[in-house]
Amino acid sequence: MNFFTHFGRYILMLKGMFSKPENAKLYWKEFMHQCSEVGIGSLGIVSIISVFMGAVSAVQTAYQLVSPLISKSTIAQIVRDTVILEFAPTLVCIVLAGVVGSKIASELGNMRVSEQIDALEIMGINTKTYLVMPKIAAAITVVPLLVVLAMVLGIYGGRLAGSAANILSTDTYDKGLLENFVPYNVTFALIKAYTFAFIISSIPAYYGYYVKGGSLEIGRSSTTSVVVSCIMILLADYILAAMLL
Repeated sequence: MNFFTHFGRYILMLKGMFSKPENAKLYWKEFMHQCSEVGIGSLGIVSIISVFMGAVSAVQTAYQLVSPLISKSTIAQIVRDTVILEFAPTLVCIVLAGVVGSKIASELGNMRVSEQIDALEIMGINTKTYLVMPKIAAAITVVPLLVVLAMVLGIYGGRLAGSAANILSTDTYDKGLLENFVPYNVTFALIKAYTFAFIISSIPAYYGYYVKGGSLEIGRSSTTSVVVSCIMILLADYILAAMLL
């Protein structure tokens, strides 16, 4: 199938999600379950990546700023802006595309191959609304919270590394964090987080929902969904930066 076929089916899948729930309580339970799967399930990897991301950023920035004319508090400013603008939203969401995206694609693909989706449709349940919508809604709800956590831990990781490597004192680092701070950077990062959350949940859901074949095709579909999601994240990152910065 060509690009336009995939894009058309993708749009039709999204359109088919918006229907009145048969049982609102059941849908809410599924939504909360997906929030737990996406949020708590990804908490560990996001925390580890964020701390080391900030630490490496601080060490490498200090390595490049060799001029004695530049204040050491500049290191904290660079780490802060780099983590908030790029590392926290983009890098974390690329990792989540592999962790969360592959899981969504595999789960829906297994249900399609084992004919569970067909059975639900025979029972009169809108499978797009019941299976796909809670996953996308949960990702849009939880992923921005993970990005905010990544910002905090990334900045703290830079502070920890700067102090441990004797690059700059914690007081100097804290002072640099408050210098020339632009609140709009946080808003821009959250816009990116919501956009990327939709990408890393809807694209894998599409590939998993429409998979055909057996277990081998599920694996291929999962891999394809992660690759496409990463490409779309980078493309959206460039477009948002060009439009909003």
